[in-house]
Amino acid sequence: MAAQAAAAAQAAAAAQAAAAQAAQAEAAESWYLALLGFAEHFRTSSPPKIRLCVHCLQAVFPFKPPQRIEARTHLQLGSVLYHHTKNSEQARSHLEKAWLISQQIPQFEDVKFEAASLLSELYCQENSVDAAKPLLRKAIQISQQTPYWHCRLLFQLAQLHTLEKDLVSACDLLGVGAEYARVVGSEYTRALFLLSKGMLLLMERKLQEVHPLLTLCGQIVENWQGNPIQKESLRVFFLVLQVTHYLDAGQVKSVKPCLKQLQQCIQTISTLHDDEILPSNPADLFHWLPKEHMCVLVYLVTVMHSMQAGYLEKAQKYTDKALMQLEKLKMLDCSPILSSFQVILLEHIIMCRLVTGHKATALQEISQVCQLCQQSPRLFSNHAAQLHTLLGLYCVSVNCMDNAEAQFTTALRLTNHQELWAFIVTNLASVYIREGNRHQELYSLLERINPDHSFPVSSHCLRAAAFYVRGLFSFFQGRYNEAKRFLRETLKMSNAEDLNRLTACSLVLLGHIFYVLGNHRESNNMVVPAMQLASKIPDMSVQLWSSALLRDLNKACGNAMDAHEAAQMHQNFSQQLLQDHIEACSLPEHNLITWTDGPPPVQFQAQNGPNTSLASLL
Repeated sequence: MAAQAAAAAQAAAAAQAAAAQAAQAEAAESWYLALLGFAEHFRTSSPPKIRLCVHCLQAVFPFKPPQRIEARTHLQLGSVLYHHTKNSEQARSHLEKAWLISQQIPQFEDVKFEAASLLSELYCQENSVDAAKPLLRKAIQISQQTPYWHCRLLFQLAQLHTLEKDLVSACDLLGVGAEYARVVGSEYTRALFLLSKGMLLLMERKLQEVHPLLTLCGQIVENWQGNPIQKESLRVFFLVLQVTHYLDAGQVKSVKPCLKQLQQCIQTISTLHDDEILPSNPADLFHWLPKEHMCVLVYLVTVMHSMQAGYLEKAQKYTDKALMQLEKLKMLDCSPILSSFQVILLEHIIMCRLVTGHKATALQEISQVCQLCQQSPRLFSNHAAQLHTLLGLYCVSVNCMDNAEAQFTTALRLTNHQELWAFIVTNLASVYIREGNRHQELYSLLERINPDHSFPVSSHCLRAAAFYVRGLFSFFQGRYNEAKRFLRETLKMSNAEDLNRLTACSLVLLGHIFYVLGNHRESNNMVVPAMQLASKIPDMSVQLWSSALLRDLNKACGNAMDAHEAAQMHQNFSQQLLQDHIEACSLPEHNLITWTDGPPPVQFQAQNGPNTSLASLL
C-alpha cells in the first residue's frame, strides 16, 4: 500500500510538473507570438518602422528562449537588417548565430538553410567570396535529404562561380543539380539546371556541347506535364537560348521560326493565370523568371534581331515598349536583372539611332547608360567595353577619328568577348581606312580578321562585314577588281541571311566602283536598289551617298530632271545630318568622347560649340 501511495504521489508530482511546464510553454509561446506580431506589424507598416521591428525581435532574447526560437529570431533579425538597413555588421552577426545554432537542432532545415543562403549573399555583397563558398558547400553537403534547399543552394553556388567568371565550376555544379533533380523525380528542375548549363556553355562558345544539351532540353520540356505556366516558362528559356545562339552566329534569317515561336509562347503565358496550388514535389518549387521579366526579355531579343536585320523602325517600336514596361517594373522591383535589360536595350537602340541620323539622341542615351553603370560597379564591369565601343561609333559619326581610335582601343583592352572583339576590330579598321595614313596598323588588323581563312569567330554577320571592310580598303587603293570580289562575297552572305544594312552598303559601294570605271548602267543597277533599301531601313549615310551618286549618274547620262531631283534629295539629307551633327557636338555630353579610363564621369562641362570637321557630311 505504501508503495502504491508513493507511486501515486510520484505520478501526481510528475503530472503537476508537466502541467507547470505546459503552462510555462504556453506563456512563453504567448509572449513570443506577441513580440513576433508586433515586429511583423512594424515591418509591414507604410512606411516600414524598421527600428521598432528590430526592438521587438531583440526583446525575445532576455526571456532565454528555447534554441529553436533563438535561432529563428537571429535569422529574422539578420534578414530585416540585411534587407532594410545598411548595418551589415549586425546582420552578419545575427545570421552567423542563426547558422551556428540551427546546425545543432534536428529537423530544423528551413531556418538552417535560409540562414546559410542569406549569409552567403551578405558575404558576397561584402566581397568576402572566399567565406561564402565553403559555407555554401557545407550547406549543400548536409541538405541532400531536403530537395528544395539542396537545389536552391546548388543554383546559388553556381551563380557565385558565374559572377566570378569561373564558368567551368558553375557548369559542373549545374550538371550535379540536373542529376540530383532526375534522381528525386523532378524533370522540371532538371530542365532548369540543364538550360542554365546550356546558357553558360553558349557564353563559353562550347558549341559542340551546347547542341546535344539543347536537344535533350527540348525533349524534356515537351514531355513534361505539369503547371502550364512553368511549362511555358521552360519553353521561353529554351527558345531564348536558341534565338540568342542564332543571333550570336549572325544568322538573322535562320532565326525567324524560333523567334516567332518565342513571341507566340510569351503571348500564351500572358493569358495564363498563376495557380496557387503548390507542386507536390518540393524540388519543383522554382520559377525561372517572373512573367513580366520574360515579356521584357522577349522584347529585348526582338530588338536585337530587328537591329541586326536592319528593321530599325521595328527595333525602335519594341525598345519603346520594353523601356515603358521596365519603368513600371522598377517602381516595385529593384532586381539587378532589370537594369541589365535596360542597358542592353539602350546599347542596341543607340546603334540604331547612329544609323538613322539621330546622333544627339544617341549621345544622350550613351550618357544614360553611363548613369546606370555609375549605380552598379558590376554593371559597369560587364558593359564597359560596349560603352566605349558605342562612343567609338559616335565619334566616327561626327568625324572625330582620333577619339574614335582611342575609344575602340580602350574597348579592345576591356573585352574578352570574341564577337565584340571582332566587331571592334572591324570598325577600327574602317577608321584607319578613312584616315588614309595608317597602313601598317591597318594591315595588321586586316590580317587578324581575314574572312578568307581562319576568321576568329563563327558569326556569319561579322564575317560578311569583314569582306565589306576588305572591299572598302581595296576601293580606296584603286584595286577595283579586288574590291568587287570582296563586295560580291559580302552581298552573297548578306542576302543569304537578310542582313539589309550590309546589303545596302555593299550595293552603293559597288555602284560607286562602276561609276568610277565609267559603267553607268551597271552603277545605276546597284545604286537604285541601295537607295530603296536604305530608305526602308532607314540608313541616313547610305541615303546621302546614294543620292550623291544618283545625281552624278543622271548628270553624266543627260537626265537633267532626275539629276535635279537627286541633288535636292542629297541637299535635304545633308541639311538633316548637318543640323543633327551641330546639335550633338554642342551637348555637354559630347565631352564623353575624351573619357578612356576609369569609371564613367559623373558630370560634363558644356562646350561653346562643335569643334569637329563637317567635311565628311557634305
